[in-house]
Amino acid sequence: MVLYIVLPCYNEEEVLPLTAAKLSEKLGLMIAGGKVSPESRMLFVDDGSSDNTWGILKELTDKSPLFTAIKLSRNKGHQNALIAGLFRAMEHCDAAISMDADLQDDINAIDECVEKYKEGCDIVYCVRKDRSSDTFFKRNTALAFYKLMRWFGVESVNNHADYRLMSRRAIEALNNYKEVNLFLRGIIPLIGYKHDYVYYNRNERAAGKSKYPLKKMLSFAVDGITSFSISPLKFISRLGLFVALLSILGIAYALFSKLFSDDTVAGWTAIVASIWLLGGIQLLCLGIVGEYIGKIYSEVKERPRYIISEEIGIESDKRVKY
Repeated sequence: MVLYIVLPCYNEEEVLPLTAAKLSEKLGLMIAGGKVSPESRMLFVDDGSSDNTWGILKELTDKSPLFTAIKLSRNKGHQNALIAGLFRAMEHCDAAISMDADLQDDINAIDECVEKYKEGCDIVYCVRKDRSSDTFFKRNTALAFYKLMRWFGVESVNNHADYRLMSRRAIEALNNYKEVNLFLRGIIPLIGYKHDYVYYNRNERAAGKSKYPLKKMLSFAVDGITSFSISPLKFISRLGLFVALLSILGIAYALFSKLFSDDTVAGWTAIVASIWLLGGIQLLCLGIVGEYIGKIYSEVKERPRYIISEEIGIESDKRVKY
């Protein structure tokens, strides 16, 4: 089988030499052992890096035919870089494994992924055994995120990021999902082909800094929920009904105070509190509706997800992708 390892990169100049050395050794051993074809490759995707990531990738591709690379014309985000690599690899591979370039994903899980592919699996999810290496905050927010996704009816795999194997057939099926607002962890389970799981321990980052600060993590969570569930909109409807019922009680209370109370200022605290509460609820609802309208706006324009500006070590005359 021809295997491609797809690695999105954004400002990874510190860790790339180490990542390249480790993966070239792993892929070389797999080729020598007959597990994968000598035509197997590593495909790095430079997601518009502002450091020397592309320069290092050029040097790597000059040193070994195992390395290939493509460069996006500008930074388009991890999910778009990942899908760019998968679609580019699809033209040459039987299966592709996507993983991060920071060596936090255990590369020894690749062997088990390949075995499960040979047993007939089109998709193999690499799942963390535990989150003990995470900080208290990250561990608990991640658990809350997965629970929230399930509550909203989004199908996803717990403790699975984007470390997975996909057969060429599965990648071709993924190409049928044309949305611009990508959340691959939710899209890929929808494909429905035979799948399995591989469990591994996640390592500490080998070098450099995380490209997913809290702000990006929150944005990613919002994208995941609003791309796959209309439950927040249903929640707004139910909330509106609940507030309407409360307002009826409020009117009854106001009439009672008017008819049976001599205190002319009775209830002013409740009125002020109600104004602030209703104002906050209205702004929240407008924000949720705005998220969905923004996604509709992005989708109807049908702009390309990404544009490939350069590529090394991989033959094609295609530059503009999907």
